[in-house]
Amino acid sequence: MPTAKPRAAPAAKPSKRLAARKAAAQPPDSAAQPPGVAGARIRERRQELHLSLQELAARTGLTASFLSLIERDINSPSLESLRRIAEALEVPFFYFTQTNSENPVVRRNERLKITFPPGNITVELLVPNLRRRLEVFISRPHPSAGNIARTPQHDSEECIYLMKGRLRVRLSGADYILERGDSIYFHGSSVQEICALGQREAAFISIVTPPVL
Repeated sequence: MPTAKPRAAPAAKPSKRLAARKAAAQPPDSAAQPPGVAGARIRERRQELHLSLQELAARTGLTASFLSLIERDINSPSLESLRRIAEALEVPFFYFTQTNSENPVVRRNERLKITFPPGNITVELLVPNLRRRLEVFISRPHPSAGNIARTPQHDSEECIYLMKGRLRVRLSGADYILERGDSIYFHGSSVQEICALGQREAAFISIVTPPVL
């Protein structure tokens, strides 16, 4: 009497959610992941500007399906993707991070910190959130980071206080060398270069209004 051959169990079908994630995923960015991003804030800001997901996708170069996953907190954007979204929605970089505390005190070990790839500049936020008109943060660039200045989308007033190292700031073609303890005031539209000098990391506090980062 012939022996019946065992039948292989059918392969498990991937869940619809997993399939959707794979279909919508963007090519991975080389940038690191930012701290927790509130997807609902991205959606709220997009709707404030009366933009569809497709319109935001066209502005950022990301897919509408990927943006939808971010808004629903199913996927997390890289630093580069978050930068594109913030610029497209005309808000500072930190706007979408989960820093909504109303506590006026920011403890040293509770600061929101972002290290930008390849790891040669770190930024720490010194205010509880960016729902006000003033932004204060510490930047720690290594000289290998080169020029870290970025012209804001809107004009701003800024003041830098150098705590450590040496810094070159170029404003409208004029160079200013800062030593520890020096400060400099300028309009954001005039800055062309901010560069740490020497071999060691610099550290400076930036006070900006309105927020640009």
